[in-house]
Amino acid sequence: MGLFSFFSKEKKETLNKGLEKTKTSFFSRLSKSIIGKSTVDDEVLDSLEETLIMSDVGVETTLKIIDNIQQRVKRDKYIGISELNNILKSEITELLNQHHDNEFADFDAPLAKKPYVILVVGVNGVGKTTTIGKLAYQFKKAGKSVLLGASDTFRAAAVDQLTIWSERVGVPIVSQGMNADPASVAYDTLQSALSKDTDVVLIDTAGRLHNKVGLMNELTKIKKVMQKLVPDAPHEVLLVLDASTGQNAIEQARQFTAATEVNALALTKLDGTAKGGVIVGISDQFKIPVRYIGLGEQMTDLQVFNATEFVDSLFEN
Repeated sequence: MGLFSFFSKEKKETLNKGLEKTKTSFFSRLSKSIIGKSTVDDEVLDSLEETLIMSDVGVETTLKIIDNIQQRVKRDKYIGISELNNILKSEITELLNQHHDNEFADFDAPLAKKPYVILVVGVNGVGKTTTIGKLAYQFKKAGKSVLLGASDTFRAAAVDQLTIWSERVGVPIVSQGMNADPASVAYDTLQSALSKDTDVVLIDTAGRLHNKVGLMNELTKIKKVMQKLVPDAPHEVLLVLDASTGQNAIEQARQFTAATEVNALALTKLDGTAKGGVIVGISDQFKIPVRYIGLGEQMTDLQVFNATEFVDSLFEN
């Protein structure tokens, strides 16, 4: 019990530290907008709307939140400024939990399938390969066997980078080098995983969007060849997004969800940005659960996302 408490406390501290910039920015804006006010009126709601949009929650999601608060104001007639934080907190928690599945509670949780195949997508520069390395570390630390597949054969640097991560974490990798057929690498990776009874397979893919049709065809081909060996693979199509890019991350989500069936999100670099509100907007707009969040450069700084813990940390005094 003591060990569990220690790790829970450590995880909470990492989360609090990682959300510091978002929290400071959001609440300083909010405080300025309600100075001198005692009740929630139209002026306060206008200011709150502006604060949420400036925090990269996104227009569509912001209007949804404001509309819900307006309904509560109408119903309860009088809502004091002191109650606004709690109402806002409950609205954001509800939005995030609506699209969040709790079947994957943490890295040491039992896996739904074996091998559990995660196909990782996202543009170059968002921290895709680093996220794969950190995922490999966390799964291995939780006692699971892991295999990496270097299907981003478009850039030699991508294969090299993933190889470095495999050595750093101490997990095997299947690679055919630059310009190899990405689907062929994925097939070989799964074949190896099956022969070695591997728990988790993480497959990297090319992070280019200049030709959406090409990307779609490539990802479709990778899925088809994997399904010859594991009929329901991939179990997770994980889109990695850089939280610090704010609205650009939402645009990337739009393009990738059009190109393939994304069913999980990873938000990186939350510790270096005040735009953490983008998590709320992306989760709400695309109805896809945020599965992992990156809160720092250490391998232990990648966490399984918990909506309630995230909002509690965001609103903690």
